[in-house]
Amino acid sequence: MMRLDKFLAHAGFGTRKAVKELVRKGRVEVNGQRVKKDDQKIDERQDQIQVDGRIVTYETEVYIMLNKPQGVVSATEDSRYETVLDCLETNRSDLFPVGRLDIDTEGLLLITNDGALAHDLLSPKKHVDKTYEVHLERPWDPQYEAAIQMGIRISDEEVCLPATLRQTAEHIILLTIQEGKFHQVKRMMHACDNEVVYLKRLTMGPLKLDAALQPGQWRNCTPQEIEALKNHKKAEK
Repeated sequence: MMRLDKFLAHAGFGTRKAVKELVRKGRVEVNGQRVKKDDQKIDERQDQIQVDGRIVTYETEVYIMLNKPQGVVSATEDSRYETVLDCLETNRSDLFPVGRLDIDTEGLLLITNDGALAHDLLSPKKHVDKTYEVHLERPWDPQYEAAIQMGIRISDEEVCLPATLRQTAEHIILLTIQEGKFHQVKRMMHACDNEVVYLKRLTMGPLKLDAALQPGQWRNCTPQEIEALKNHKKAEK
């Protein structure tokens, strides 16, 4: 059992405030009866919920694409900072981000409740590609490209896997890596005698950031995107 407003918010009908307005206007029915209270308890698997006459189905698995803004942490809760779940305006307790982006990094972040998919996307054995748009303090020096492609050393103990890059402007490169080491991109650029001034993730596996999403905005993944993620998972096994 769950509250009707929570159910409809999860189904994409906006915030709970927006759902309350739908109920107030008489646009919501449960089992053919017009609802008067937005906090009514429902059985999301048995009851038939309709908005404007259209049946709303309950999604057991959720896949959300977020354009993570700067200043927000990739966590489910935090005592000091706003979290990526706060961007969704949801009280759903089973959602979590797949991996982490630094607090000052923007871009693609998948949020889901599919633990198996998240595990496969994050497993070091899977070598899932992640592409970043990297803005540099100084012009990119092509002499470091070979080191990046072979696997650059970022500390006495750590050597990165081979990566690829493409320069798109004097101070901008697109860097594709297959790991998620702590501050990896920043440390790679430091090893190239440069510093990152802006970082944005564009892709994770087959999932590409929707260019229409501004920082802080999100949308549900399309069926095609979800299928691509699951097929990618199978292909990597």
